[in-house]
Amino acid sequence: MTIGIGIIGAGSISEMHLRAYHEHPEVKLLAICDLNESRAQAKAEKYNIPYTYQDVHELLAREDIDAVSICTWNHSHAQISIAALKAGKHVLVEKPLCTSVEDALALQETVMATGKQLQVGFVRRYASNTRIVRSFIENDDIGPIYYAKASCIRKLGNPGGWFSDKERSGGGPLIDVGVHVIDLCWYLMGRPKVASISGNTYSRLGNRSNIQNLSYYKAADYRADHNDVEDMANALIRFENGASLIVDVSFTLHAKEDELTVKLYGERGGVELEPELTFITEKHNTILNMTPQIDHLSFNFQKGFQDEIYHFIEVCEGRKETLSPVEDGVEMMKILCGIYESSQLGKEIQFQTK
Repeated sequence: MTIGIGIIGAGSISEMHLRAYHEHPEVKLLAICDLNESRAQAKAEKYNIPYTYQDVHELLAREDIDAVSICTWNHSHAQISIAALKAGKHVLVEKPLCTSVEDALALQETVMATGKQLQVGFVRRYASNTRIVRSFIENDDIGPIYYAKASCIRKLGNPGGWFSDKERSGGGPLIDVGVHVIDLCWYLMGRPKVASISGNTYSRLGNRSNIQNLSYYKAADYRADHNDVEDMANALIRFENGASLIVDVSFTLHAKEDELTVKLYGERGGVELEPELTFITEKHNTILNMTPQIDHLSFNFQKGFQDEIYHFIEVCEGRKETLSPVEDGVEMMKILCGIYESSQLGKEIQFQTK
C-alpha cells in the first residue's frame, strides 16, 4: 500500500517532514504548496516531488493525495486543516493546532463529521525517551505524578519574521516552544483536566536586534523592525486531581545561558527528561539516580520527527491510533489561551469543573 502525500508550506520545519516521508518505503511525495513559488520548486527538486502549487485548494483537489502535512503559519492551521479534512485527506498539522479555542473546537467538529484522521504535531510525544518514561509510568514506577516543572529559556532567540508577528503566529515563545514542554508534561501526567491557570507574559526587551557577536536562528522573512509578541511567559497550572505544573519560557531574557529542563515528580519516583533522561528512586533506604543506556538521552530532533511521521503513516493505514488526537490539541489551546488571558486580566483563570 502506498500513501500519497502533499506538503503544505515549504518553510524550515517542512524539511523535517519531507526528509521523513522521503525515507518511508510506503510513501509517495506527490505535491508541495507554498505562497513562495521558488521555495516550493526548490523543495520539489530536492525531494523529486512532481507537482508544485501556490494555491492550496489545487493541491487538495488531487485525488491521488491521501494525506497532508500542514507546515504553514500558525494562524492558517485551522482553515487549511478544515479544508483538507473536507477534501477527504488525513491531516498532520504542526503545533500549535491553531491560535484560538474557537478554531480548535471547529476543527474537532470537522474531524468528527468527516471521519478522517488528524494528528497534532506534538512531536515530543513520539520521542524514544518519552516512550521509555511512559513505560515506567504505566508500570507504577513513578506515579501518581503530582508536580511537574518545565523551562525552555533562550537568552537570545527571537527568530523574527512570522514568529514575531502576533497576527500570524498567535504569540511568542509560549505558543512556539512553550507548547512542547507544557504538552509533554501534561501528556505524561495523564492529561488531567485543568482547574485554574495563573499566567504572566512580559514584553520588556524586544527582539534585541542590536546584539552583536552572538548568532542565532532567524526566520527567512526576518525583519528587525517588527515584533509584537511576548519576550517571555510563565504560569502555574493547577489540575482537578490536585497536581500542578510550573512553566517558564522565553525568546529573550537576561539569562546566563539557554535552559531546557523537563522534570516530573511522583509518589514512587521522579524523572528528568531534559537536559538528559534520568530516573530518581529509592532502593534499600538509599536514593538512586538511574541513567538508562539508550541511544539518545535527550530529545533527538530528526529521529523524533521520523518516529512521529512514521506513526502518522500507520494511522493513515488504519494500523494504529494517533498519540496526539485533535481532542488534545483543543485542551492545549485552552491552556495556552488561558495563560495569555490570565496575564491580560492580571488574575487567575478558573475553569469549569464537572
